[in-house]
Amino acid sequence: MAQPVVQTIHRDPALFYWILLPITVVMILTGILRHYAMVLLQSTPKKQTLPLIRQHRSLMRGVNLRTNANVLSPSSFAARKSFLVAAFQSGAFLADPDAKGKPRPNPMTDPAAMEGMMGMMKGQVAMMVPQTLIMGWINAFFSGFVIMKLPFPLTPQFKSMLQSGVGTRDLDVRWVSSLSWYFLTLFGLQPVYNFILGSNNSANQVTQQMAGMNPGAGMMGPEQDPDKLFQSEAENLEVIEHKWILEGVEDRLLASLS
Repeated sequence: MAQPVVQTIHRDPALFYWILLPITVVMILTGILRHYAMVLLQSTPKKQTLPLIRQHRSLMRGVNLRTNANVLSPSSFAARKSFLVAAFQSGAFLADPDAKGKPRPNPMTDPAAMEGMMGMMKGQVAMMVPQTLIMGWINAFFSGFVIMKLPFPLTPQFKSMLQSGVGTRDLDVRWVSSLSWYFLTLFGLQPVYNFILGSNNSANQVTQQMAGMNPGAGMMGPEQDPDKLFQSEAENLEVIEHKWILEGVEDRLLASLS
């Protein structure tokens, strides 16, 4: 049986010192600077009143009940569900019950909403400007270089991701171009940032994007109607299908031991 031909490319060893290492160092330093820039740009959070905290935590209570419903017995889940649905529908947890049913104020005239929008814009600027400059720097000086070969096999679907800026169809997929190395370091340096800055850092772009998708992060913003959120959560609790993970556990245990 014929063995597959191993593709060999003779590269200048100086590519490691003049391309791969500088891009990696610049990406690490940029992440560290972004972290401290975000720390300086963050405004001091305002002290929330007790009704607002209660309003937010109550909605999170409903979300947590749906998420962890399978660890509760049917009677415990039914009692909690009945209490929360009734409270959500009646508006018992609203910070301002008199505002129920009234239209929300214009976010452009709300200082709290404007402050939140400014904070998001600062984060986007601190994230986009350095990456745009670095990508332009790499395209200007390092475009078209093949700098390293990965030590493990990959499928052809990774070719477009690992060989950006290199227009060769027959090149082995394991070879990595300089522009692709930039993207790999952009999304793969989170462990390095965690080691240098700690786990709670603002250096990683992916972490900042995932924070916007956190179910508890932007669920009760100043531009959202809390009564509509409560009504929606009450509907979600009403239609949930409860299944207890310990249902028939005795029979299952005896069956596994028999």
